[in-house]
Amino acid sequence: MRIFTCSVFLLFAFHLSAQITPYTNKLSADILGIDVTLIDLESEESPIITTPPSSPVRTMAEWEELQSLVITWKSYPSILAEIVKAARLECEVIIVCETQTTVVNAKNTLTSAGVNWSSNVTFKVIPNTAPASEPGKSVWVRDYGPNCVYKNDVDSLYFVDWIYNRKRPNDDLVPQKLGEMLNIPVYATTIAPYDLVNTGGNFMSDGLGLGFASKLILNNNDQIINGDTFYPNDVFGMSNHNEAAIDGIMEEFMGIHTYAKMKVLPYDDIHHIDMHIKLLDEETLLVGQYPDSIADGPQIEANLQYILDNWTTSFGTPFKVIRIPMPPDAAGNYPDSNGKYRTYANAVFVNKSVLVPTYETQYDTTALRIWKETLPGYNIVPINCESMIAASGAVHCITKEIGVQNPLLIVHQPLPCQMSGMTEYPVFATLRHVSNIGSAKVFYTTDLSTPWQESPMFFQTGDSTHLWMGNIPQQADGSTVYYYIEATANSGKVLTRPLPAPAAYWKFCVNMPSDVTEVPVAEILEIYPNPSSGITVIPIKINQSVKGTIQVINALGQEVTTVFSGNIPAGNTNYFLNASTLPSGTYVVQMMTSNQILSKKLIVKR
Repeated sequence: MRIFTCSVFLLFAFHLSAQITPYTNKLSADILGIDVTLIDLESEESPIITTPPSSPVRTMAEWEELQSLVITWKSYPSILAEIVKAARLECEVIIVCETQTTVVNAKNTLTSAGVNWSSNVTFKVIPNTAPASEPGKSVWVRDYGPNCVYKNDVDSLYFVDWIYNRKRPNDDLVPQKLGEMLNIPVYATTIAPYDLVNTGGNFMSDGLGLGFASKLILNNNDQIINGDTFYPNDVFGMSNHNEAAIDGIMEEFMGIHTYAKMKVLPYDDIHHIDMHIKLLDEETLLVGQYPDSIADGPQIEANLQYILDNWTTSFGTPFKVIRIPMPPDAAGNYPDSNGKYRTYANAVFVNKSVLVPTYETQYDTTALRIWKETLPGYNIVPINCESMIAASGAVHCITKEIGVQNPLLIVHQPLPCQMSGMTEYPVFATLRHVSNIGSAKVFYTTDLSTPWQESPMFFQTGDSTHLWMGNIPQQADGSTVYYYIEATANSGKVLTRPLPAPAAYWKFCVNMPSDVTEVPVAEILEIYPNPSSGITVIPIKINQSVKGTIQVINALGQEVTTVFSGNIPAGNTNYFLNASTLPSGTYVVQMMTSNQILSKKLIVKR
């Protein structure tokens, strides 16, 4: 063997006793990249495993801890540079390049953008090996990059590689090469009966076995239509599976035991769900919202209702829904009028940061505020994606997460409001690590300007679900209690949930008397932006679900438009008004329920 000395990674050959498909692997410094320590495995073969893992597996949720974020250096270099600038502060960034010339170009662009690529950035050269007639690398690594699963929930990290639903063999090679680079086994759904065509932008998981997709997954695996209706002349793979077979492959390779599939959207040509919906945690869905009857709005609403009617969270409770406006393009057009498919849902978690696509200040301000309010404590990083959104992609589409080895898993359903008079508030969490959990604590406070107090958590002896419990002591009526969980593994690893804690936290209120029937009490919170000229957020807070109507009234007392009419759910809900449709002037936003009429002033400036 010849040994090349560089820095960062050591590549070992791994041998796995499963069915394998051999790939000739003649490595060189050029193939594996200039910033990699490697052993040349000349004439050896890299195993790609084409049978399911022998042990149960769990697909990683995107908000879990990452060791790396992968991008492919191809199109949109200025956007890629901004992603690297933000992500390298949270984890290693692996930049896939076609040639050493690509590496040089990437470094020059990063330098010009003020990015220190010499730290926490690794360049991985994967040359094009397919015939010249086949396309080279594309920027859309979300779709063809490796999918992370964990053996027995928290043990060994595996990659799962689907057949990419584009005929781009140079892209489809990436998971194998990254597996070799990081010494991570690669399980490929390429050989019958496990051949499966899929794409990363059309998949998300809660990390507990629940997965979501559009029905594109069904069409891509139907030989009758997959070369005609969807991606004509560009589909790779000869799979022909019905929905039950697809579900079986996803369960065996990825641990997805519940796989919800929504109708495709009429105006989203790629039919990837990451353009309009995103899981923020195990029970919260961020869903794009269009003005009434605009573009994909009706189908998005129908899909959301379909999810809420037919599935619950892995905790067995209804999903919480956060709405975020889908803005028009710079000309004021939506996709149904040939407008660009701008979206704020196409974001990516990178440990304690979230990279969010942006386009135009008048709309970005509202979207970023919703992200910050929804995920307090996370670093919300705007990435301007205007130059690429015409290609129906944004930040999530051009990034791919790689989870850490031996994760420390913390699963907790946040507490709802608690009744007055309770002497303590029990906090339950599932805590797991390959070395087992040594100790855990719940930290709490009612005043974020004061030090956090702590209370120990205890393993529930005999519980096979790795359940731990702690108690927050009684707090004064009317209090808001902020809290987070910290766990320490026997290996010494320490992790919090939420991940950015104590900057991030959960919270609950202590204001629900046990002996008094509640009366619905609603409030219109501060409308923003105000003054407004575009998408306007009307935040409503109410202590229990009630029927109501939200209207806009002009200075003459005339109804201008009805923003919403129907059931207003308990808690905080955002409703949206497109103020660009209103003449300049002063208006009143009015909310009416059976026992209240509330008003808030709104100024429109065109």
